[in-house]
Amino acid sequence: GLVIDGRTLNVIFQGGLEEKFLALTKHCRSVLCCRSTPLQKSMVVKLVRRQLKVMTLSIGDGANDVSMIQAADVGIGISGQEGMQAVMASDFAISRFKHLKKLLLVHGHWCYARLAKMVIYFFYKNVSYVNLLFWYQFFCGFSGSTMIDYWHMIFFNLFFTSMPPLLFGVLDRDVSAETLLGLPELYKNGQ
Repeated sequence: GLVIDGRTLNVIFQGGLEEKFLALTKHCRSVLCCRSTPLQKSMVVKLVRRQLKVMTLSIGDGANDVSMIQAADVGIGISGQEGMQAVMASDFAISRFKHLKKLLLVHGHWCYARLAKMVIYFFYKNVSYVNLLFWYQFFCGFSGSTMIDYWHMIFFNLFFTSMPPLLFGVLDRDVSAETLLGLPELYKNGQ
């Protein structure tokens, strides 16, 4: 791991040593920035996003972490003694740091799997609907007549667009939470 303070970050950003800093951080499993300003925190996140072209996740618990949370792709705010500013600026909010593991490994896996299935579902729903209208035009000689009543078309889209996401969101869990927490490598299999 690498622990770096605010003064050293100041030297890195003002001295043009960003590439060397990133080369060093690539060899570390974790990088911890301590005693740094909110601007330095956000600059580190932006540097990693810009140079390495990876997704970034920032976790903060106070007002000094807001710029870092907003600079990241995914921001997690921890509600705590320092107020609710980080929670208000974040994408996800948790009450304690210990809930981060379950948020990432369990709910992240479920969300990823649900979104992947729903994208495929909506694609095939629309393909089947357009395919039906396309072949009907051959049947009616391209006269422009409607095959389906306007109200049926509205209810088709309303029903098949609203009900499946609700059911998937509530009921679809491909793997139990205990299994996902016990085997964290299952998150990579979905990708």
